Amino acid sequence: MRQAPFPHGGNVRALAQAAGRAPDALCDASASINPLGPPPWLRQAISAAVSDLVHYPDPDSTALLEAAATRYGAPAGHFAAGNGTSQLLFALPRATGLARAVIPTPCYADYATACHKAGMDLRRLAAVEFDDFAVRLDHVDAALRTPSLVILGSPGNPTGNVIPAADVAELASRHPQSLFLVDEAFADFVPDFASLAGASRPHNVAVLLSLTKSFAIAGLRLGLLAASPDLAGWVRANLPPWSVSSLAQAVGLRALADTDFLRRTRAALPGLRQTLADGLCRLGLTVFPGAANFLLARLPTGAPASTDLVRRLLAEHGVALRDCANFHGLTDRYVRIAVRPAAENARILAALAAVLDRPQGPAFLPERRPPALMVQATSSNAGKSVLCAGLCRALARRGFRVAPFKSQNMSLNSGVTADGLEMGRAQMVQAAACRLAPDARMNPVLLKPTSDKGSQVIVLGRPVGVMAVRDYILYKPQAFAAAKAAYDDLAAGADIMVLEGAGSPAEVNLQAHDMVNMAMAAHADASVLLAADIDRGGAYAALWGTMECLAEADRARVAGYVLNRFRGDVTLLAPANAYLRAATGRDVLGVVPFLPALGLPDEDSVSFKDGASLPQRPGAGDDSLDIAVIDLPRASNLTDIDALLAEPDVRARRVTRAADLGRPDAVIVPGSKNTLADLAWLRETGLAGAVSDLALAGKTEIVGICAGLQMLGRSVSDPLGLESGRGEATGLGLLDVRTELVAQKTLTSTRAVHVPTGEALRGYEIHHGRSLAGDGLPVAVRRADGAPIGFARADRPVWGAYLHGLFDADAFRRRFLDGLRRRRGLAALKQPTPYDLEPALDRLADVLEACLPLPALLARLGLA
Repeated sequence: MRQAPFPHGGNVRALAQAAGRAPDALCDASASINPLGPPPWLRQAISAAVSDLVHYPDPDSTALLEAAATRYGAPAGHFAAGNGTSQLLFALPRATGLARAVIPTPCYADYATACHKAGMDLRRLAAVEFDDFAVRLDHVDAALRTPSLVILGSPGNPTGNVIPAADVAELASRHPQSLFLVDEAFADFVPDFASLAGASRPHNVAVLLSLTKSFAIAGLRLGLLAASPDLAGWVRANLPPWSVSSLAQAVGLRALADTDFLRRTRAALPGLRQTLADGLCRLGLTVFPGAANFLLARLPTGAPASTDLVRRLLAEHGVALRDCANFHGLTDRYVRIAVRPAAENARILAALAAVLDRPQGPAFLPERRPPALMVQATSSNAGKSVLCAGLCRALARRGFRVAPFKSQNMSLNSGVTADGLEMGRAQMVQAAACRLAPDARMNPVLLKPTSDKGSQVIVLGRPVGVMAVRDYILYKPQAFAAAKAAYDDLAAGADIMVLEGAGSPAEVNLQAHDMVNMAMAAHADASVLLAADIDRGGAYAALWGTMECLAEADRARVAGYVLNRFRGDVTLLAPANAYLRAATGRDVLGVVPFLPALGLPDEDSVSFKDGASLPQRPGAGDDSLDIAVIDLPRASNLTDIDALLAEPDVRARRVTRAADLGRPDAVIVPGSKNTLADLAWLRETGLAGAVSDLALAGKTEIVGICAGLQMLGRSVSDPLGLESGRGEATGLGLLDVRTELVAQKTLTSTRAVHVPTGEALRGYEIHHGRSLAGDGLPVAVRRADGAPIGFARADRPVWGAYLHGLFDADAFRRRFLDGLRRRRGLAALKQPTPYDLEPALDRLADVLEACLPLPALLARLGLA
């Protein structure tokens, strides 16, 4: 015998089979589940309860019923728990002793089914469209000639209409021999809803309470009944034993206590609902008023019948709606549409527009952003910036207009755009990978730490102030709004966006005010690649643990994993990859090998600080130049030394102690985000004296860049407290320069000349300092407009400049190094090694093309 079709929505497997798609490729608006998805604690609650699965669950659901009593304000004996409200619904008619049921329609189909299975006579009271299908309690009153079971939905399904609790209580008082069962399955979605589940409930009123819809746990099955003690006790005694599993009880305890999640749900729903309703109306559908998380709509004249419409939407677009043809009192002109997240609502409207042959212009549909791919990671310094740069170049080579984006970057490595705006160095490299000029919209918020607890905040290239962490958290909504606007503006001109996250999305202390990981992914509707640095060890645990810390909506964005910086035989990873797939449902999409000496600038100073970029000891080889880079605690723009590392005769090293300084060929004092603090550190470590001694000996060239120049001078003052509260300090006194930090920050892309050699320079200036040189002090670097931005001593090899990127010019770099060689008595090499990022970007793109399934990723984004 052929099985009857499943009469409800939400049968995902059947829907996927009918659509010819994977279940996760569907947009299911046939079941009315919270559009926010499950609460973020769901996995945590389930994981904590797993150990209890070796025992039978509490057959009485004791703790759960006590939690219900606390939530609704009635004694625990007034409640029963079941395997979903459906189990309770089917148990109740047998408990009443009544022979007759009265049910206003249209309504949930199983009201009638439960009554039929209990052998009850059934009276249906059909509402009319003229009254927006409102339940007429006066008609119910008139139908109660004999004691009956009355089943009411509030909000009703599929209408969404709410019946005032006081009106139900008043009707119940007039018919004390009848039982009024009120289904409040969707009540949690209604602001200021007055529930009948509390202690003031009349004795002949029972209430069904569903946790399935409001907490998006339909697969867990959990419902409650609030009723008189006798009725609740009868139901508890007659349900099958152990009806509510240990996991369901554990989740129910958390859900009943979580009023904040319901508050956020009720705050988010009206906007989503109204946008969907407006779109449906513009497509010619008639939307009926209601208060729940779904809409009942009548199809326009000339539209296909609801059964055909629903079939086509599913087959052609993967969108599932609830056909209302099997609701008593409705016809094949009605559909029910669940309110979903904004992106899914837009997909529903687009699919309906296509099937109904309606225009799809801006008047009907929201403007769609371009597809977006985002790289997040399990930690900082896992290679996100480099992976994004490689993806940008690979996509650009395929002909896509691609742009990079990182909403918030915390880094002391920054640069200046052609229009004088500051942004993170990593996004400048990614812009080059896209063959684009750097644009501050690519990194709208830049944080430059000035201490362990505060940073200078730069928004769209301009500083807005120095903020402590707590102050910045309060400012974050404004910063995120600016970041989202910048993204939308930038994305409007792109075919695809490549976004970079920061740190890890699993930093649970930051998730509430996240603006750079999953919150940004949600705004961009991005698919996420989750990367881990396998060279550090613990990559698989980090990937699994990160997924466990993500909310369900965020987990759904993760397309798969990337293992970065792997050394060894990839085939040895197969068992671990399979284990991770079984544990999380996601595949390792690619294994990227360790790429030594890639030749791309670091995003920040992490690699420099941990010794990955520079060793702490001189390299071997008599002909190599020993260049010591002072590792200031708050060093900035350490990318200034990258071009030197490209030269074959350079062995640069980082120095943090005076004992390690030795007698190098050159000492570089880099930039700093807290000049006075780092100047004090130079003195505390003895490096100030050691550098001064080298300078006076005249055998080592001392070079200061930006703040390094300031420290080489006679004094540095910060009267406005822009970087710290230290006020003023004496410098190393190696240059006759006095510096004051002023409010106006210099941000400019600069062309200049190195005066002693005449070599052209090009870079950028980022500084608050204004330096005044003593009379007669030679100019070392002069800007194209004639302004001096660098100074030198005439009697010693000591000089400095405000120009970042000082050594990027090939000719000057070689002249500088050959000068060091001559001082050592070595022959000049004369021929520079070109410092060019293009070969490195192409090499990186080649590796990613070989290691990642780019065609599959593009197909996921709809770009195949």
